[in-house]
Amino acid sequence: MDLFAKKEPQAPLAERLRPRTLDDVVGQAHLLGAGKPLRLAFEARKPHSMILWGPPGVGKTTLARLMAQAFDAEFIALSAVFSGVKDIREAVQRAELELQQSGRHTILFVDEVHRFNKAQQDAFLPYVERGLITFIGATTENPSFEVNSALLSRAAVYVLQPLTADELGELFQRVSSNSLNNIIFSEEAQQQLIGYADGDARRLLNLLEQIGTAADETGQKEIDEAFVQQTLTQSLRRFDKGGDAFYDQISALHKAVRGSAPDAALYWLTRMLDGGADPLYMGRRMIRMATEDIGLADPRALRMALDACETYERLGSPEGELALAQAVLYLAVAPKSNAAYTAYNSARELVRNDKSRPVPEHLRNAPTKLMKELGYGRDYRYAHDETDAYAAGENYFPDDMRQPQFYAPTTRGLEAKIRERLEHLRDLDRQAAGKERKDRKQ
Repeated sequence: MDLFAKKEPQAPLAERLRPRTLDDVVGQAHLLGAGKPLRLAFEARKPHSMILWGPPGVGKTTLARLMAQAFDAEFIALSAVFSGVKDIREAVQRAELELQQSGRHTILFVDEVHRFNKAQQDAFLPYVERGLITFIGATTENPSFEVNSALLSRAAVYVLQPLTADELGELFQRVSSNSLNNIIFSEEAQQQLIGYADGDARRLLNLLEQIGTAADETGQKEIDEAFVQQTLTQSLRRFDKGGDAFYDQISALHKAVRGSAPDAALYWLTRMLDGGADPLYMGRRMIRMATEDIGLADPRALRMALDACETYERLGSPEGELALAQAVLYLAVAPKSNAAYTAYNSARELVRNDKSRPVPEHLRNAPTKLMKELGYGRDYRYAHDETDAYAAGENYFPDDMRQPQFYAPTTRGLEAKIRERLEHLRDLDRQAAGKERKDRKQ
């Protein structure tokens, strides 16, 4: 035995079990089923540039490799995390050489393509247009935002979905019967592992490999929930703090609060905290919900959200998270109104598009003698000196401006009282306007 012979590390289970044919792929039936887009591309043996968009562990790299195999093409893989323009040039040179020497086409696969900057993405364009390479990019982020429009226009976008529980179950059965020394899993343990995988096939295979290693070391042949829990100290959910999964869950939380669904709101809050979201970020989002979706229907909601943030800052996790949970429940059950939010947006739009109008003289401050002589503040009516502390008929807009109405309170919560109050004041304005017209006629 050569003690100095180089030993190759054993590939992870996920790599060893990577599908070798299209029929081995689990999931993505909407793309790979009979008559579906990618199945047709394989059958036609006509490669085309594409972007594969989906969460981790759903088969993006596998599909790219299978295409190279099906089309008898050279396969070059780059990772945007580690590669630069130099690597792109070298890949293109390899593609040129392969075409000249063997006549074989090249599929250039770029993982995490969204991590390339504009210049790096633009570097592919001439070679895609020439047909030298078929470009396949894989991304976990929305390509509409992360991939240059020029490159995006030259590639079809295919959306890959997380694997369902049934699809993960199918993969589980394949692995446990062939690759784990016939270890027996209880139904509960199987469902627990499928839940931990969270739609990610690679994660399921990695978890099973961990369980298999632990079982071999302990001589365990029957795996139950307790063994799984003991072996896998924590469930690491699929959660990218800056990616689509993050913003999708924030959207779900916001819509659950807006929809007055406290249980759903609590679920999404807990999901995000469990996935590693910054609790103070969650608090800031709740402050936004309090102002955007509740507003003056219940002004206490804003204070509740602010108090939850302050409480978390003092207590930290996990105690402070209870304050966030309490706040999200309050926001969900509070009466809803977006009247303040709508009013602000309307006012902002008007101001953005309107000219800069001068402040009426009667509304101007007059701290000096000169300013008083110029008429600043003249004829201003001090509201506290008027009946009901309201100067009926007074105008607070610029003189040459038609008076808009931005704020339209709802009939929900405190805004119902506000609505009544405003209707009363507007009635006083109408009465004052009528009296003024009558006095002018006389």
